[in-house]
Amino acid sequence: MNFKLKTSREMLEMKKDENFSRWFDELLLNAEIMDNRYPIKGFAVYKGWGARIVRKITEMLESKLEETGHAPTLFPVTISEDSFKKEAKHIKGFTAEVFWITHAGKRKLKKRMLLRPTSETAMYPMFAQWIRSHADLPLKIFQSVCVYRYETKATRPLFRMREFLWNEAHTAHRDWEEAEKQVREAVEIYDEVFKSLGLSYYILKRPDFDKFAGAAYSIAFDAWNPDGRVNQIGTVHNLGENFSKAFGITYEDIEGRQRYVVQTCYGFGISRTLAAIISQHGDDHGLVLLPEIAPIQVVIVPIPYKGSEDEIKKYAKKVFERLNAAGFRVYLDETDKTPGEKYYYWEMFGVPVRVEVGPRDVRDKHVTICERVNLKRISVAFEEAVQVIKETFEKIKRDLKDKSLSTLKDMTVDASDVESLRRAIKSKKIARVCWCGSIECAEKITEESGGEIRGQRIDIEEKPEHPCIICEREAEKVVYVARAY
Repeated sequence: MNFKLKTSREMLEMKKDENFSRWFDELLLNAEIMDNRYPIKGFAVYKGWGARIVRKITEMLESKLEETGHAPTLFPVTISEDSFKKEAKHIKGFTAEVFWITHAGKRKLKKRMLLRPTSETAMYPMFAQWIRSHADLPLKIFQSVCVYRYETKATRPLFRMREFLWNEAHTAHRDWEEAEKQVREAVEIYDEVFKSLGLSYYILKRPDFDKFAGAAYSIAFDAWNPDGRVNQIGTVHNLGENFSKAFGITYEDIEGRQRYVVQTCYGFGISRTLAAIISQHGDDHGLVLLPEIAPIQVVIVPIPYKGSEDEIKKYAKKVFERLNAAGFRVYLDETDKTPGEKYYYWEMFGVPVRVEVGPRDVRDKHVTICERVNLKRISVAFEEAVQVIKETFEKIKRDLKDKSLSTLKDMTVDASDVESLRRAIKSKKIARVCWCGSIECAEKITEESGGEIRGQRIDIEEKPEHPCIICEREAEKVVYVARAY
């Protein structure tokens, strides 16, 4: 990999806690993650550093999916209008966001097509072709692609875009019980990947009025964000027989009867997951990346000293060869910038470990190791460097995970009345409230607080301790309320 240090703006101008939005936008551009200046609103360019991180995240997820029997696929980006119209609730949920294709050059198409907002209606006509008997089940496929939705709200890079990256998986099963088992597997896969990225979130069953269009029910992963909004990074849906009936997806069971398959689908927001990593782990110096997804895991910075330049350069190359042979993604920075400029630069790019090589290190046959999370330095013998870096990687993962989880706990507050709910949302918190289950009270919660009901936890059982926060009748559920992207 070839990298060239820039001559300007090596440091971020805005601090994360002072103005998160400005900090985030500056970091996307300066750390070469994404350039939002593309001349179509809601579309942006993933630059080298960002594209490499995205690739690592995608590889982590895809390996988990393939390990559990999901087959990779790539479907066309276009969907026929006839297919799209087959499931009434689904089309109603997405009609306002669809990009339609109506012309080829000056010729008007006889039948309109659309760019996929999601791929149920693209995939399920093929499911009806592929599935014939119980021997064809379960069918489990996935693809990592761009999807297109004309967001009517204000667009935000990575968080809310009109073209965004995601991975979607779709499965078909013999009955509801098998589909439910698949839902649990999907939740477990996502939970493992998100946890390995050091993220913290709530796994919530959405209220019926906010479930995926066409689903029997929906589960979502809501990650915390420093501005108090939650970021939905993944969703899992049990579709029941809604789509199989619409698309005629049937199979012959053991007894020779024709039955509809029961389906699930789940989407992993790759763009939003990258946003969560940046937002939860980043600091005033820039990105903080876990070793698993860092394009460069270790950067070596020689510290030249008059009269010892050649000796230091030679030793730095020896260190590089040793770390490279150990399997690290390592880069030796031999540019003519000062050591301080290099420190700022690589800290902004979030490289997990920096190895400094100066005259004292050469003399003592040591290296100085600086880890990105706390920017603490230690001096270790050359022979111990590989093991110490591996231990540092593990420490970085623990520290980021613990810090993120602690922040989520601090952001979550109980609200037993409307006034405390208002204060919580205004203070950029996630409110835990008791709710009767009625749509009227859900709408009143939004009206009074500016937040919205995100759902109830599925990982633990929570029983209401108070009456409904709005109507004061007996509460049915404990739910979480927050602003959302």
